Amino acid sequence: MQLQHVEHGRRLAIVNEPFLSIIEPYETCYDIALAAIAQGKRLTQLLQEGVSSVQMDYDLIYQGDSDWRLLPAFDHPYDPLHCMLSGTGLTHKASAENRQKMHMAQQSSVETDSMKMYRWGEEGGKVPPGQIGVQPEWFYKGNGTSLRAHGAALSVPNYADDGGEEPEVAGVYIIDERGRPWRIGFCTANEFSDHQMEKKNYLYLAPSKIRNCAIGPELVIDIDFDDIIGKVGIIRETESMWRRTIKTGEKNMAHSLSNLEYHHFKYANHRQPGQVHIHFFGADAFSFGEGWVLQDGDMMEVQWEGLGRPLKNYLVVDEGEEHMVSVQTMR
Repeated sequence: MQLQHVEHGRRLAIVNEPFLSIIEPYETCYDIALAAIAQGKRLTQLLQEGVSSVQMDYDLIYQGDSDWRLLPAFDHPYDPLHCMLSGTGLTHKASAENRQKMHMAQQSSVETDSMKMYRWGEEGGKVPPGQIGVQPEWFYKGNGTSLRAHGAALSVPNYADDGGEEPEVAGVYIIDERGRPWRIGFCTANEFSDHQMEKKNYLYLAPSKIRNCAIGPELVIDIDFDDIIGKVGIIRETESMWRRTIKTGEKNMAHSLSNLEYHHFKYANHRQPGQVHIHFFGADAFSFGEGWVLQDGDMMEVQWEGLGRPLKNYLVVDEGEEHMVSVQTMR
């Protein structure tokens, strides 16, 4: 976990419920990950070696009742522009079915392009080790300036049509000095996007994804990405408005993890030394698919078994008038 204090700066900690143990001398996940690669050590070894006697009350920090606040589970601490946020869609059957419903109005055929792409994944997304499977859908979500932590707001900008949760697991990666990608672990994620915009036309998928998102509060480095079960819910004021059980992991997806990772990192510009990648692996349920429209102040909650405490973020709607962004001309 990563923490921030107004006076004391950043700190790195591991979870030892109900406490957090501070790790020294590293202050960020980014730094300890690069140190493990450079020293040829396992990340777990460096973490164990760095555990200090300093402990903090996890409950107070998690609830926002401390001077310490949570940061995203991983980020690029020195240059957020070198943190890429991206994702893979149509990896879960329920997600493809939701997309099918949204896009039937735009296509006259019984099966939309979205469902066809999911079928391709079912047929060729899991291949023997060493072989290359079919390419999945891929989308760009932004850079590290859009990354939020547990307890933070996810905003619907004044130019948006909507904003809704997407409960996912995100993979966390770093590129070493030789251009090799390393998977550090996985974390709970709310990919958050504009489903109303996407519903207008599937070609609006790209801009509908350029929104802020959240990961955390914990980064887990030893979970098996095979069959992960979780829950997602919407809380309005104090009432639970909607809740569903969700599943992810290779067992519940059309693609293998190795195939998804290959098709992301095959691009040389995704393997630049020092880069951070937060990659979202899709979902099998979200409230918009069942007709819910979130309101200002709604709390979105996502939890996966084995990935720590729930990720909670509240929705804020910008009701202001949309204004043109003027581009200055150099002469």
